[in-house]
Amino acid sequence: MRFAITARDDERSRTLRDQLEQELIARGSVLDAATPEIIISIGGDGTMLQAFHSYLSQVEDITLVGIHTGHLGFYADWRPEEMDELIRHIADENLATVEYPLLELSIDYADGSHNKLLALNECTIKSFNQTLVCDLSIRGDYFETFRGDGLCISTPSGSTAYNKALGGAIVHPALEAIQITEMASINNRVYRTIGSPMLLPKHHDVEIRPVNPIDFQLTYDHYASIVHQNVKSIRCRVSDKKVKFARFRSFPFWERVRESFLAEERS
Repeated sequence: MRFAITARDDERSRTLRDQLEQELIARGSVLDAATPEIIISIGGDGTMLQAFHSYLSQVEDITLVGIHTGHLGFYADWRPEEMDELIRHIADENLATVEYPLLELSIDYADGSHNKLLALNECTIKSFNQTLVCDLSIRGDYFETFRGDGLCISTPSGSTAYNKALGGAIVHPALEAIQITEMASINNRVYRTIGSPMLLPKHHDVEIRPVNPIDFQLTYDHYASIVHQNVKSIRCRVSDKKVKFARFRSFPFWERVRESFLAEERS
């Protein structure tokens, strides 16, 4: 099996990377950073997001698996002491996968140009020095005018990340949906928003149109932050593409949630 490794830049992660690379090659796997079949992330969820974006153009052809070397991450479910078992699974090509939905962003600019992005966790839209004011339309129909600090649009797997910190719901990734969660919305006698997170199914999209021609910051997966000017609209939907994660052993979603947020950390 062709493999690549992405490791966090710390001594423990680098050491595990070197050991894993040597063991897999010794067992007949091929190191291929250009066209891997499986990508092993060593670190935490941030390292996994980095790996995802590094191989975004090949997302439908790759499988991701994570070893955590710090606090237990939501995506990295193998521990360093379990590396021998993971190596055996990879070398035997005993590969079962689960698929998670992705968020697609389509950005149209006033000059007619266009940009498209994919996110594994979420995107956020914030203004710099003033309240963000934008019209939201769902399936082409006007829904509300949002006023506040910003908006977070998340995937089901990303619902446990920044979305959860904002008070959004945790969503099982078997549901192909996106979630819209507000950041400090303004609600008074003059201005109103829905004031609660909303789930949109795959066949629905939300279009976000800035009311005023302001500069704002769009961040996706906390991995890349872009200052946007002259944006006409941002359309968010469930992508037709999905990301695959290796599941060499059973690790149900709600067990993963409990391990990440409720269980005591194991040393």
